[in-house]
Amino acid sequence: MSEQHTYRVIVRGVWDGLSEDSRTRLLAEVDGHGLTAMTFTEEGSLTYDRALKHFSWRYTVVSDAADGEEMAAAIAEDRAESALGALGHGYRDLRSTVTDLDTMKINYKGGRR
Repeated sequence: MSEQHTYRVIVRGVWDGLSEDSRTRLLAEVDGHGLTAMTFTEEGSLTYDRALKHFSWRYTVVSDAADGEEMAAAIAEDRAESALGALGHGYRDLRSTVTDLDTMKINYKGGRR
């Protein structure tokens, strides 16, 4: 069995070609998708603002360490594409930022803990 790593992935994108129905639904739910919604979960958390220009999904991805950050990004982007497709919202320009929590160095102030 190979080693598993936990990754935090932020998938960013741009809303594109939103229908009036999509705009109405997104604006009706905008208050639930602001700064307080910024959490990393396996299901992902969607954040955006009233301008309906950019959005981001925050995911926790657990995958084989040997597959690296590229695979974690691909998994998260696939999840985002599936979710956006299910919601019927248009988008473009997905890109990801990945942090491997298992290799992240933590600097504690004031010495060791």
